[in-house]
Amino acid sequence: MVFEKILGSLLISGINETRCMNTKFRKFIGFLPLMLLMVTSCTTPKYITIEIPQKAKQELPERIQSLVLVNRTVDDSYTDTAADTLQNIFFKKGFDVDTVIHDRQSADTMLQALGQLLFESGRYDYVIPVDRFIDHEKNAFLSETMPWNEVKELCDTFNTDAVLSVDMFTTRVITNFNRDTYYNPADDAFYEMVKAQMAVVYETLFRIYDPSEDKVIIREYQRDTLYWEDGAGSARELFSHFTTVKQGLSEAGIAAALDFSEKISTVWYREQRQILSDKDAQMTQAENLVNSNDWPSAMEIWKKVAAESSSKATKSKAAFNLAVAYELQGNVDEAIKWGLESYNTMFRQVTYDYLERLKLRRQELEKLK
Repeated sequence: MVFEKILGSLLISGINETRCMNTKFRKFIGFLPLMLLMVTSCTTPKYITIEIPQKAKQELPERIQSLVLVNRTVDDSYTDTAADTLQNIFFKKGFDVDTVIHDRQSADTMLQALGQLLFESGRYDYVIPVDRFIDHEKNAFLSETMPWNEVKELCDTFNTDAVLSVDMFTTRVITNFNRDTYYNPADDAFYEMVKAQMAVVYETLFRIYDPSEDKVIIREYQRDTLYWEDGAGSARELFSHFTTVKQGLSEAGIAAALDFSEKISTVWYREQRQILSDKDAQMTQAENLVNSNDWPSAMEIWKKVAAESSSKATKSKAAFNLAVAYELQGNVDEAIKWGLESYNTMFRQVTYDYLERLKLRRQELEKLK
């Protein structure tokens, strides 16, 4: 689960200044490289899982390569109540609560998660200062627009191109607990079941300040809800595994970070590809090389087989596998070339379907340029 992955990698307390900065722009060239994630080892056909980039909906101008991340919502109303203490507060109220909670950890988790997501997208570098909760003035529920002298000072201090500021962040927690009785005709008995529900409604406003133009280039308001529901035979059993209020607040911060990062940075989605097996000794050798992640050596064997094998079936499989290998390298044109070679040597539905997908991939890459 993405929440658990990010939560596990964040140091919630005592975090010093966080920097993920390179001297060169990290954007992948043409969004061509694909990341190999997994190769199955004992199935026929063999499947590999790859990640494919999708262009951001509101990508920033290319001159903006680095961001300093700050939060202008945290003030004296924010607390960092321990998880057990907060949970007991809800238990004392029968876990039937509807309240707004300003949780400092949730706000910090959102900022840290946002930085990681933007960096891992390959599009941006970032800095999160030690003093990331900066002074601000509020207008109703929002922070006023940051003064431009402050924007420029932050960018100069941390050597970044723009400021990404959280200018509103609110979390409302709604919980409910009830007991139900149900009849089980199998043993002619009544049983009691307890149920709990929890919703965390979060609202955020992100602004990105461009000091070169004295302009807010992104102003993004978000509102969404995370929801949990579960039941058990007793309250003790139920709450031994039910998400705690503190974790729910942190997950809301991560969800807000995910929502916004997907709007301004590359999103990667997973697809599967096949590697076709064959009883030919050289094809088996190439397959073993793939299992060892030695794709260049496997490709050399497939090229030899595609050129020299006397079996059309084997030749077409080698060509098909070369198409997949070239796609993994980001060379979609060469992948289409070998896909057509496979198709023309021997028709397979899987080859036809793969060629259709490659044509779509080429169109997607054209849009990214």
